[in-house]
Amino acid sequence: MDKIGNNKELRSFFHEFFGEDETKRILLFWDGLEKRHTIRVNTLKISRDEVVKRLTKKGFKLKSLDFYEDAFLVKEAPYEIGKTLEHYLGYFYVQSTSSMLPPLVLKPQPHEKVLDLAAAPGSKTTQMAQMMNNTGFILANDVDYDRIKALSNNVDRLGALNVMITMTEGHRIAFMYPETFDRVLIDAPCSALGTMYKSDEIRKWWSYEKIKRLRRVQKGLILAGFRALKKGGEMVYSTCTFVPEENEKVVDFLLKREKNADLLDIEFEWYEGFQNGLVEYRDDRFDDRLRKTLRVMPSEIFHEGFYIARIKKV
Repeated sequence: MDKIGNNKELRSFFHEFFGEDETKRILLFWDGLEKRHTIRVNTLKISRDEVVKRLTKKGFKLKSLDFYEDAFLVKEAPYEIGKTLEHYLGYFYVQSTSSMLPPLVLKPQPHEKVLDLAAAPGSKTTQMAQMMNNTGFILANDVDYDRIKALSNNVDRLGALNVMITMTEGHRIAFMYPETFDRVLIDAPCSALGTMYKSDEIRKWWSYEKIKRLRRVQKGLILAGFRALKKGGEMVYSTCTFVPEENEKVVDFLLKREKNADLLDIEFEWYEGFQNGLVEYRDDRFDDRLRKTLRVMPSEIFHEGFYIARIKKV
């Protein structure tokens, strides 16, 4: 239970939401993950085979992952893989497998116009640039200067040439670019409970008061992203948290607010740990379409908890 510590609100959430047995399973699973990494090969710069060859020569042992041909688990590492020359050259990105899912669900196509509304530090921005073969256009926005610096560095390091970076409050995008984009990605700022195994800070500040503040931001982002989407376009809303108030409740808010918003099935092979979205939680009853959204529970392939909704403007 070390990852929860003395945070009574956090402990209460885990036991209420998951129950004692599932809470123990998640925490025990996370205990063994602290030194496991996954990478995404950046085919904008190099082939998968060449990356495997170069890293194997240095003593790294990689295992390909069947959900995505560019994803590899680092099974053995003689030293930190982020300190290799290949990393500095932008030949790969150290990225959790769960984090790779939102772009794979969104499926940005070459030559499209794409908005990444909360883009820093750029893992999904650069993944989408790779999926689009550096064609089309990605507007990558964030609001924090330090995060923008990280985003800019990663875009440059990975050679994502179709990306323009902006720094503005996310809700303003709807007024600046109404009905402009073919696809929109909102990987929203959240309470990050799905990544607790990597950060002891989360258990220190997590509270329902913090969730309320985050929800205001999330609601503003999902409205702005939807209004910047072309008619017939698709949007993915995702978080790395388990909290329904940040997930289903935010998407339900959009469905109630925008009558031309609809949810689509997530066309992705079903893996261990995948669950349908909730249609009720505590005293809340959500739109039945929320069952089409995806909850990713920590598992052998997808280590982090995630939530993903695929939305269409009809």
